[in-house]
Amino acid sequence: MDQKFIRITEQPSLYDHLEQKTTAELLASINAEDRKVAQAVASCLPQIELLVEALVERFPQGRLFYIGAGTSGRLGVLDASEIPPTYGMPHDRVIGIIAGGDGAIRRAVEGAEDDRAQAWLDLQAFDINVHDVVVGIAASGTTLYVLGGIEACRAKGILTAGITNNPGAPLALTADIGIACNVGPEFVTGSTRMKSGTSQKMILNMISTAYMIRIGRVEGHKMVHMQLTNEKLVSRGTSYIEQALGIETEEALRLLKTYGSVARAVEAYRSKG
Repeated sequence: MDQKFIRITEQPSLYDHLEQKTTAELLASINAEDRKVAQAVASCLPQIELLVEALVERFPQGRLFYIGAGTSGRLGVLDASEIPPTYGMPHDRVIGIIAGGDGAIRRAVEGAEDDRAQAWLDLQAFDINVHDVVVGIAASGTTLYVLGGIEACRAKGILTAGITNNPGAPLALTADIGIACNVGPEFVTGSTRMKSGTSQKMILNMISTAYMIRIGRVEGHKMVHMQLTNEKLVSRGTSYIEQALGIETEEALRLLKTYGSVARAVEAYRSKG
């Protein structure tokens, strides 16, 4: 494997003397850099599509796992944690694993990302199998925790993908599906929680959203399987039912509370009609 790739994430910022800039200048420059991210993500769409299609093919047997360290790991955990309330899926369908365990979400765990064997151990705790898909996330593309996990999964015949911000990095070359998003040097040199992290969040949004839509968790443009965890979502669900069935608010609310989701409420009402 060629280790002589260009480490774009470590290249010097295009800006200097940041401490001498005004707040307005700093914000304008950060915003100018952020505007480059969506275009960089667009260049990865063919690879993202391959991953989403593979996930759909493996549903319902297969699960989606994210593994990462630091910012990348936190973004994976964030994306996974939003699937149950947004789409009403069980918590064990999309799973985020961060190096160092859940405690590392709030506080960095020293040395956790350098343990090449730990990710596979973490995955084994979930009885991972060949129906599943594992997505490794690492801006540098060299994080040992992620690389070790991806290598172990491939050796066991488990489909893998790798999201990195350094084209040609080991992660992009090791995973079955390499997603290399070149966002350029960071505004603060090496601070990959900025553009690199933003690009990863956008890509994860695409993966999970497209996946959920393709397996039927959205109807029209509505989250008809969302969990009713607060008044805002109950109100939204009631409105969805009103629109779908042309009934009054009180009846829509009664149906929602009876059946627990927009999809089930609408189906039950129509089946009785």
